[in-house]
Amino acid sequence: MDLGKFPPQLLERLLATEGKHDPRLVLGPKLGEDAAAIDMGDRLLIAKSDPITFATDEIGWYAVQVNANDIACTGGVPMWFLATLLAPETFSEAEAEALYGQVLAACTDLDIALIGGHSEVTYGIDRPLVMGSMLGEVEKDKLVRTGGAQEGDSIVITKGVAVEGTAVLAREFGSRLLECGMTQSSLEAAREYLYRPGISVVPEARIACAVAEVHSMHDPTEGGVVTGLREIARASGMGLAVEQSSIPVLPQCEEICRLFNLNPLGLLASGCLIIALPSAQVPTLLRALEEASINAWEVGQVISPEEGLVMIGYEGEVPLPEFSRDELARYISQNVT
Repeated sequence: MDLGKFPPQLLERLLATEGKHDPRLVLGPKLGEDAAAIDMGDRLLIAKSDPITFATDEIGWYAVQVNANDIACTGGVPMWFLATLLAPETFSEAEAEALYGQVLAACTDLDIALIGGHSEVTYGIDRPLVMGSMLGEVEKDKLVRTGGAQEGDSIVITKGVAVEGTAVLAREFGSRLLECGMTQSSLEAAREYLYRPGISVVPEARIACAVAEVHSMHDPTEGGVVTGLREIARASGMGLAVEQSSIPVLPQCEEICRLFNLNPLGLLASGCLIIALPSAQVPTLLRALEEASINAWEVGQVISPEEGLVMIGYEGEVPLPEFSRDELARYISQNVT
């Protein structure tokens, strides 16, 4: 198979296999749903697991942030983190201390407790890998599902695209970008996307849940913002109409994608929160986000499933693009030996 996530058709087939039934499982494995919800009596426990495999720089920070994002997208509060580190035999104690420091710094930043995990040096890998598991809580009547979007909802996205993919490419392939003509100052700005505007969507998720009737939230990761939109539509059983000109592509993302011949709409997109909510509440949400210095844009609408998935582009209405794998994974497979 190609580098990257399992194809959605395979993943859907695997998830259709019946396992043990637990009546306390409120939200279980399903295409597009990135966290589980378990009934713990007076509230729901939210559980999430995600690895960091493409990046090597600041991977401890990445691991905490991307797992916290998916807890926040359920309307929950990320609270406890476990990290598993697999390191190559070339890994030094100083590198281990630095990585541990990244995890602690990210946990402190988000008020999350590091409660355990595992670490080992193992054979067969040439770079460190971090697998994170995050636990959080949400009130029973406040659970937000990816598959909760309703016909007539507006689609709002925050920050722009593609925050994470731009930061990873700048940090992992900086010398190549300089050779292609990118300036040092622009490269540094791209590297800083990790922190500014940042890959965390926890703040905007909290704001959205506080000021609006949120029907769906999703943190688009592999496959970019377009794949995230497709996952919302598929999980909700709805169609989507998206305005291409309304999707903000960040300046350094646009530059890197031009130099590397990548499509920003299919590039690893953590940091951009997708929110589906009643259209009448969009002005309230945008105003609240602006007050918190978070950029946001209305980019489309949830439509009936019969109308399909469409993008209103520069040449008229076309089918919403589909990426069989993330543009970062495609670049790595074609350019890294």
